Amino acid sequence: MNESILREKKDMADSPVIREYKESDQDQVVELILSIQQQEYGVALTAEDQPDLFKVKRVYQTGHGNFWVALYEDKVVGTISLLDIGKGNAALRKMFVAEGFRGATFNTAKLLLDAAKQWASEQEVDAIYLGTTPLFLAAHRFYAKHGFERINQTDLPEGFPVLEVDKLFFKYNF
Repeated sequence: MNESILREKKDMADSPVIREYKESDQDQVVELILSIQQQEYGVALTAEDQPDLFKVKRVYQTGHGNFWVALYEDKVVGTISLLDIGKGNAALRKMFVAEGFRGATFNTAKLLLDAAKQWASEQEVDAIYLGTTPLFLAAHRFYAKHGFERINQTDLPEGFPVLEVDKLFFKYNF
């Protein structure tokens, strides 16, 4: 095999590592999320508009919630979180994957979602809910492919934090 094919196969085999968020990840997490929101999607959100990014331990890593990062060569390339919203329910939040780490080559989104689903199962969460914008068509397909069903906003549990941009909603049952 020639060297470039070997290098391609090696690169494809190197998956990001998924682990729980640490406070030392904060700067990279904020940078990743803001770059995707602002530069890729033109969403006019600032760090100040998202105070939860500066209180991850208090907001997400409590009760049946948690926050994970995908690391590739010590760089944060993805995030996902579950927010405990009570009564056996969690809200999937902050699912972001850097552009170069999307798709089947690295499987970053699936690895992140699998970590969140595994955690939720271990915590005996009954359902995971999420809201998203109609713009994220690839995300809609991804969630559907991984067991999420589209629901009406009226079917969301009490306490689900609907964001202004959320117009489509999904549910995953355990």
